[in-house]
Amino acid sequence: MGKLTNRTALVTGGSRGIGAAIAKRLAREGANVAITYNTSAEKAEAVAAEISQYGVKGLAIQADSADPQAVISAVHRTAAALGGLHILVNNAGIGLYKELKDLTLEEFDLITAVNVRAVFAASKAALDHLGKGGRIIHIGSCQAEHMPTPGGTLYAMSKTAITGLTKGMARDLGPLGITVNNVQPGPIDTDMNPANGPHADYERSIMALPEFGTGEDIAALVAYLAGPESAYMTGASLTIDGGTNI
Repeated sequence: MGKLTNRTALVTGGSRGIGAAIAKRLAREGANVAITYNTSAEKAEAVAAEISQYGVKGLAIQADSADPQAVISAVHRTAAALGGLHILVNNAGIGLYKELKDLTLEEFDLITAVNVRAVFAASKAALDHLGKGGRIIHIGSCQAEHMPTPGGTLYAMSKTAITGLTKGMARDLGPLGITVNNVQPGPIDTDMNPANGPHADYERSIMALPEFGTGEDIAALVAYLAGPESAYMTGASLTIDGGTNI
């Protein structure tokens, strides 16, 4: 019996990287887990199959996080297919790095749609299903607090918005017994930011622990926030970045 037995989770953007690691860790802890994906259907179905190997239910749902109705539908489909919803992990996001002079309004709209509006839409829809003991966990970024290089204007803005959403939502939902917290990863070895990538040596040079983290590192913190031990924690932004921001 895991600490999340008889609970159901939805992890947005769960077909790869940090999202896939989170989905599999929650399943290992006993939760039924649905994931959303945009275009990587084969990868998503493979993650859902791995989830099922833990003796729980796994479900992959196609949903473009730029489309709020698709996000809302995914929340309700999860609850209907898996028997409720107890944990929402807002992980889906995009990175966009350009200097301010090169950015467009269309890019502003896209990154806010995926990184901010989708989080709001999913969280609001989840209120139809979450009850006392419910958990909402956002995946932000350490770059909400520290932007070490040029080009991160829109990404930093979008992840700083998540910090504000976390605080406001925690106040609103506390009386319902629902906690809301924000995990802020630093350099994590994924296909979006590989440990052997062109900027990896610089990233290591500004870290107190000069090595990239793994998706499993982030998943372990999310599993704690999803579980009973974190019941008295809400409104927090927890940075896990190897000491990048100190």
